[in-house]
Amino acid sequence: MKYVVILGDGMADEPIESLGGKTPLEYANTPNMDMLSKKSEVGLCHTIPEGMKPGSDTANLSVLGYDPKKYYSGRSPLEALSIGVPMKDTDIALRMNIVSITDDPDKSFEEQTIVDHSSSEISTEDCAVLVEALKEKLQSEKFQFYVGTSYRHCLIWNEGRVIDLVQPHDVLGTTIGQHLPKEQAFLDMMKISFGLLKDHPINIERKKQGLNPANCAWFWGAGTKPMLSSFEEKTGHKGMMVSAVDLLKGIGVGASMGVAKVEGATGGLHTNYAGKVKAALDALDNGYDFSYIHVEAPDEMGHQGSVEKKVKAIELLDSEVIGPVYETLKNKGEDFRILVMPDHPTPIRVRTHTANPVPYMIYDSTNELEKTWNYNEKEAKEGGIYEPVGHHLMDTFLSK
Repeated sequence: MKYVVILGDGMADEPIESLGGKTPLEYANTPNMDMLSKKSEVGLCHTIPEGMKPGSDTANLSVLGYDPKKYYSGRSPLEALSIGVPMKDTDIALRMNIVSITDDPDKSFEEQTIVDHSSSEISTEDCAVLVEALKEKLQSEKFQFYVGTSYRHCLIWNEGRVIDLVQPHDVLGTTIGQHLPKEQAFLDMMKISFGLLKDHPINIERKKQGLNPANCAWFWGAGTKPMLSSFEEKTGHKGMMVSAVDLLKGIGVGASMGVAKVEGATGGLHTNYAGKVKAALDALDNGYDFSYIHVEAPDEMGHQGSVEKKVKAIELLDSEVIGPVYETLKNKGEDFRILVMPDHPTPIRVRTHTANPVPYMIYDSTNELEKTWNYNEKEAKEGGIYEPVGHHLMDTFLSK
């Protein structure tokens, strides 16, 4: 038996008036999901434990079968694993977004507004130049900077402590003063980064192109060195992680899974879908029996507040990932199961994550059901199947 998880990050949503009261998942043209749902178990799963923040970190740990209350030590340490940062037990890792804030000369730094948590999805190549500029000015024995992917980077705080910091995608469109760090060192670094980056040649060129400037470092997600158990030892299955983002790749590293390197995988709407599918299926042909395909685009479009782009992201997941995976495995004539689900909702209304249950679909080639439902939030709820403990769903998927 081969197992494939297809994870549409942030794909779940709420009814939207402009879509006729449907969610993006209901509204999107998804013939492959519609076909599979008629043969599958469809239900709801609560991936975020009570009292924990709804994030891709806690939610994806749940989906993989890890209890976040036991295994979660912070988001950034997982990303640090992916980057290859040699964390000590006394280190604290923090995510460093390079964000876009307004540059109003008549206002103080604190009075500026955060515009974009991803700086128009800046390329890794351009953002690496900006991070190097920050390193030259700010790096010390206490603070070490590491380049990640796109706008997502890492700061290691030697002998630091876990502090409460605001996630930038939670406060888009607001004045930043109320959300700035209380720790003076981080506030100072943010101010210095703004002075360094706002007139950087890369940002001058980005503004000419109509793109948001990547003009300020924003720190969040502090955590300690993670200690995940091996996925293979835990489940008896050898797994491959396929993702464009450091968080998921870091979870893969921490769980001693294989981690695929896919050229052109960006985490945005236009990514190398075919490359991801190939990496996942190649793994199943070469000693692995479990592949986890993570697609970031629905979440990013939710954060951007774009209904049209979120619908498009879901349609691309359907046509470029779900369809090819199903058809390839079916044509090989071997037994397989596919789990399709989001990790958490990222509703257009709020442009950030919520902790509401998400719809899931489990297809088993050896036990095709005969149903009339489609795969979406409404029909998953109406079906009456509910898993309240998110990390139990993986056991269900692997043991059905």
